[in-house]
Amino acid sequence: MPDAAAVLSLLGMARRARAAIDGQDRILAAISSGQAKLVIVAFDSGLNGRKKMFDKTSYYHVPIVEFGDKAELGKAIGRKEAAAIAIVEDGFANKLRSRIGETLGGGAFDENSSV
Repeated sequence: MPDAAAVLSLLGMARRARAAIDGQDRILAAISSGQAKLVIVAFDSGLNGRKKMFDKTSYYHVPIVEFGDKAELGKAIGRKEAAAIAIVEDGFANKLRSRIGETLGGGAFDENSSV
């Protein structure tokens, strides 16, 4: 069964393939423009930023999931910290959704989740 390390490794590959975006403004723009295929938010990200991410992804029907903490997500993509990451390529998004779902359990992508 895949674990968190496998998900973080896949995030690193997505970053190197230029399929991952970090930075709140860039992520929100990617969601609005239809580029974002999946948004991953750290468990310990700030409430204001989380609300913006969840509201925007809900409005534009982009899958969103909470996974890892800011330090883990940041390290995976070569940063000190990352509160959120948007995946902009279908292949990586589908693989990450599958791996995160297996790691966190079937309800990870609950359509009715809210902050």
